[in-house]
Amino acid sequence: MGGEERHTSSWVVDMEKMLADDDPYSRRMEEKRWEAQSIYRVPQWLKGTNTKAYRPRLVSLGPFHHGDSNLRAMEEHKGRALVHLIKRSQKPLQDFISAIGDVAEELEAAYGKDLHMKWRNNRRSFVDLMLTDGCFLLEIISAPFQDYKLHDPVFSRSGREQIDPILRSDMLLIENQLPLLVLKKILGVVRPNNSPGVAMDIDINLMVLSFLGRADEGRDISSVFLRLHPLELYHGSLTYNYGAHGDYKKSREYKKSERGNLRDIHFEHGVLTMPVMRVDDGTESLYLNLMAFERLHVGAGDLVTGYVICMDHMIVSAKDVATLSSSGVLVNMIGCNEKTAKLFNGTLSRGQLLGRCYGLHKVQYNVNFYCGKPWHKWRATLVRTHFRNPWAFVSLAAAAILLTATLVQTIYTAMPNKS
Repeated sequence: MGGEERHTSSWVVDMEKMLADDDPYSRRMEEKRWEAQSIYRVPQWLKGTNTKAYRPRLVSLGPFHHGDSNLRAMEEHKGRALVHLIKRSQKPLQDFISAIGDVAEELEAAYGKDLHMKWRNNRRSFVDLMLTDGCFLLEIISAPFQDYKLHDPVFSRSGREQIDPILRSDMLLIENQLPLLVLKKILGVVRPNNSPGVAMDIDINLMVLSFLGRADEGRDISSVFLRLHPLELYHGSLTYNYGAHGDYKKSREYKKSERGNLRDIHFEHGVLTMPVMRVDDGTESLYLNLMAFERLHVGAGDLVTGYVICMDHMIVSAKDVATLSSSGVLVNMIGCNEKTAKLFNGTLSRGQLLGRCYGLHKVQYNVNFYCGKPWHKWRATLVRTHFRNPWAFVSLAAAAILLTATLVQTIYTAMPNKS
């Protein structure tokens, strides 16, 4: 090839096009697309070998797992939910389709670059999916039992008792999210006389949190604005109200806080106050998905990741699990302390290795500083070794009194008698 011959490989053509298309406007549009995304597929480097923690077991919400073979059975029940909701509303189906269609572009943007082209190239199918899944989710969280038969396998009271725990778990998977805007548009058709503004936003937030068992903890976060999706709402209920400070690690005196908020962590006078953590079979999946959300969504913070790191540092063995349980800051529904310790030292520990922990950095520093002082070390050892049982303190106090009395008597006896 001569030196003057123009290099026209496909790579050069692609690069020339990228250079031609690169301008401030294009960059701003790209930035807006990144900013709009709030629902993500977890990359393989973050999943590691534990891929099951990110896959729904019962129902797909949104496009990422729609059509998975193990979830197809619920599609029939989604259709029934849509029929029940629309018939109950006495509004035509087309009104609901139009309402979702009005925000279809915004809904697509929530899934960002991870949305498959089969949905991008078929707007109508995407709208149908959003409407069907939205009606199903509304029927689940509002629980209109009177509209379903007594023996309905999904929507009756007995049916819900069987599937609700799995539904809650599936609703908190980062790849299985549905924008809450879908629920707002559906309710806007169902309740046309109600204001579609802040009041409806609060109502939706509270309905979702109530179903997820976080209504009390998330009441303040519910009153702000419509949250992005169930996982982001749950994450917000754990991390709102910035300003509380916490300190963690070596102190072995614990006290449970009044609220289940990760910002309610305090360290004063050697006592670590922190929210109660309930550990059960769904804990691993829940926290892996919350940590993945923090890693992938700009602005989500790192408090959940920091909290898991905090627990990992405090729990080294089954004995530490027992200590936290007896203090009331950990409820071990798994039953086996060894399994719970392994959960934090193994799976969850690997899940946060690539995470960040800026939110609780001061926590670690203050506790380490406190525990580094000799008196505090001696006091902690004394309490941990000798005062675990209150009768041990009584025995020690009695021995101290007896020793003092003996010493006084000895001194008195040794003193010369002036008389």
